[in-house]
Amino acid sequence: MKLNLPNALTLLRIFLVPFLVVVLLTKFDGRETIGLLIFLTATATDFLDGWLARRRGQITTLGILLDPIADKLLISAVFISLVELGLAPAWMVVVIVGREFAVSGLRSIASGQGIVISASAWGKAKMFSEILAASLLILALRHEVFAVPGKAALWIVVAIALISGTQYFFRFLQRVTSFTGAVRPEP
Repeated sequence: MKLNLPNALTLLRIFLVPFLVVVLLTKFDGRETIGLLIFLTATATDFLDGWLARRRGQITTLGILLDPIADKLLISAVFISLVELGLAPAWMVVVIVGREFAVSGLRSIASGQGIVISASAWGKAKMFSEILAASLLILALRHEVFAVPGKAALWIVVAIALISGTQYFFRFLQRVTSFTGAVRPEP
């Protein structure tokens, strides 16, 4: 198996996750700046790997499998670290991380039946809001002024996570029942 640039970027994102956690959870001057740089670099690889794979015709099974895993690791790690730092309520992070794994599970089940459930606009909005909320909360480590907008953004993440998770669930049911020919009972 030959490693291409998009897959290398996905692996870099996975590799950056433990460094992000260590930086965020180790007390030293400037950790918020370094943590934010690591986090934004990792999120940039998420956008870049997919774009490069499509542009270069380098979409691979490895990339299709690793990309969502890398996304879940990054988002879970940053938000769990923010709980440890007292910057994010644990229940909100459980909703966010739970949605991530539930949707991954639904997509995996659908994939096993030959059905692709692609990312929706709500899913993309969720990712953007997660990046914004996490960035603001990381900055709040040093600059208290970012705490309130960060927590407000976290509420938006939870709302979008619930909306997009519900949408994926209904798309899953719709696609699976139409694919298997199952008859849906009348309400």
